[in-house]
Amino acid sequence: MKNIILIAAPAAGKGTLSDLLVKKYDYLHISTGDLLREVSKETTELGQKIAKMLKNGELVTDEIVFELLENKLCQVDKPYILDGFPRTINQAYKYDELIQKLNKDLGIVVVLNCDYEILKKRIVGRYLCKDCGSIYNTLTGVNTPKQEGICDNCGGALYKRSDDNEESFKTRYETYLEKTKPLIDFYEKKGNLYYIDSQTTDTMLKEIEDLL
Repeated sequence: MKNIILIAAPAAGKGTLSDLLVKKYDYLHISTGDLLREVSKETTELGQKIAKMLKNGELVTDEIVFELLENKLCQVDKPYILDGFPRTINQAYKYDELIQKLNKDLGIVVVLNCDYEILKKRIVGRYLCKDCGSIYNTLTGVNTPKQEGICDNCGGALYKRSDDNEESFKTRYETYLEKTKPLIDFYEKKGNLYYIDSQTTDTMLKEIEDLL
């Protein structure tokens, strides 16, 4: 199995695909956001520093992110998925240096393709249960709650995140396109960039299995 870097717009299915690969092929899912949150709970000097930065809404420096990522990769002895990282061309160059240092294989870079209108419906129609965290959608026709505003699983009230609206999604989508274009060009030149259709879970899984 090959290591995977996932590049995807908001709601394109990174989390869903990662979960499928973890369960079916024993991949390790690495999210730098999760790494930061985990270390921020520690009483170490670095942990407290990260906790303060996160609390104040500050951007964590690339140096800190790469230190955490290097520590994590040193413990990894199986294929892994990098979720949402690298985000910039500068990080991509530094990541190349890191895996060469650790003698890790770059693997493949996968861009999840999905129609804009479908992505918008996934975001704008999304509701979450305040008690158990179950996710529903009122616009896609998939996982619609049986009773409006009520969780099927636990009966908890459903709520919508404040940024799950059309205007916010449009901004996030445009930012994604702007920031990922250099990354996509970078990996395309390396010859290890692939596009898969993420409009349905079955299609997404089949296409990445063909790649692997």
